[in-house]
Amino acid sequence: MKPIFIDKIYWFIAFSFLFITACSDDDKIELIEPSQRVIFTSEMDFENKIEVNSEMSFGDVSAGVASRTWTFPEGVADILNSENDNTSAEENLKVRFRKTGKHNVKLHQTFKKDAYVGTTLKGKELDTTIVVTVLSPVTANIKANYINKDGSIGAALKIQNNAENEVTASRSVQFTYVIEGEPEAFLWEFEGGDPAAFEGTDENLAVKYKKQGVYDVSFVASRERPFGGDTLTLKNLIKVIPSTDPVELESVTSKNGNIALVYSREMDGATLNATDFSITLENGETILSPTISTISIDDEEGNIVLLSLGNEQIYNDDIIKVSYTAGVMATLDGVLADNFTEEQVIFNKVNILKESSEFDYSFESFTATNWPYMSWGAPWDAYTLEISGAQAQDGNKSAYVEINPGGGMIVGHKDNSGNEITFPVEAGKTYEIGVWVYVTNLGNIDPSGFDPDLRFFWFPDTDWAVVGNPTFSSNFTVGEWVYSATFVEFSQSGDKTFQIRGANEANAQTLSFYMDNISVSEASLRP
Repeated sequence: MKPIFIDKIYWFIAFSFLFITACSDDDKIELIEPSQRVIFTSEMDFENKIEVNSEMSFGDVSAGVASRTWTFPEGVADILNSENDNTSAEENLKVRFRKTGKHNVKLHQTFKKDAYVGTTLKGKELDTTIVVTVLSPVTANIKANYINKDGSIGAALKIQNNAENEVTASRSVQFTYVIEGEPEAFLWEFEGGDPAAFEGTDENLAVKYKKQGVYDVSFVASRERPFGGDTLTLKNLIKVIPSTDPVELESVTSKNGNIALVYSREMDGATLNATDFSITLENGETILSPTISTISIDDEEGNIVLLSLGNEQIYNDDIIKVSYTAGVMATLDGVLADNFTEEQVIFNKVNILKESSEFDYSFESFTATNWPYMSWGAPWDAYTLEISGAQAQDGNKSAYVEINPGGGMIVGHKDNSGNEITFPVEAGKTYEIGVWVYVTNLGNIDPSGFDPDLRFFWFPDTDWAVVGNPTFSSNFTVGEWVYSATFVEFSQSGDKTFQIRGANEANAQTLSFYMDNISVSEASLRP
């Protein structure tokens, strides 16, 4: 007797044979070959840019191709592993480019049937042009010229090691770079100069020398892709010599909890006398007349005079004014300092808009279209804003604003893609929002109405009660840069945007002013 499971195996084999036979007779499978253009290069994500004598790969992985021809410009390329450097029928190529410039690489394809390009059906024959940019190696050189006392450009400096070009203390030099190879990043370092370092694309840079001595200059130009760079270091390029020019008080600020008087060149510590100075400090209804406990030259920067108030700590919301009665205070080269009266301390702060944001705080990088009207309706559309080089508190440009009689302004700040530019803040901290303004015309303000003002609203979660910053009262200073600030707290941490509102409703004439150097910084307030 046969086991039952053997019978089952026979039945399974027989059934499978019948099934296979049926499929072979009735269900013949027809495979459809796709027809689709797909081309790549090894640098397609980097605008097909390479450095001269570098290699680049090309690939045609299109489906349904009957034939292809790659064509390269005469005398430009070396097709590796090929005796023909102008044309090729290969699917994949590796090519070395031997000549700089923009070169058109062409691909002609013949498909077996009409081919798709993306989702669009095209014909059987397709032509494609790939533009390859071949860059020279990055090279960098610099030029330098004296800046004359009247601000005009003077004679050229000798650019070589140990040149020791003589620069009078407190005078400036204009530096310019000359480059090849399309570098994207630039870094200057100016030993003994102000600024001491600069990172940016500005072609012309003015550097002031305030300290006597012999100094180096270095310049680095670089690019990320294709990677390359060049560094130029010039030893002993600048020699700063004594001056007979008047010494200028450039700013009154803060440093390490002290009041800092920043002069245009080095001061002589032996000529300092605390009794020549007087200080007033106001904070709300509090008025103080603190005494100077010590006066000294800053250890790091010899052009800065430090005034210490001893046990009296200074805070960002203090209004501190310094006066000097001319005595014997002088520069190291023997020039006496002039007296000054009630110069206000502008605190030295870390500007979040500069350090942690793409916000164009000094109006140097974007155009007026990046400061668009924010569609609040009338009267907030009755203004004009342009980026101007006529006045600048910092850098070379500022925003020039005219607000019509009875009108207003509301502007935001957006990048070139139309996205609002943000800056980060933290809840629970106090911040100072600051701005410099230069009024050219206050107009005719109705004393019975509201004074014109600027207000910085932030979004989301703004404080609609934020005060004017500044408020343009009838006695507001005209024809000078004036700093204004207000202190705020943000209810929530995160990224914020600004909308700047200008109001001129009680003014029978146009209000016009320049605006520059907007800042947002953490602040310490008097308890």
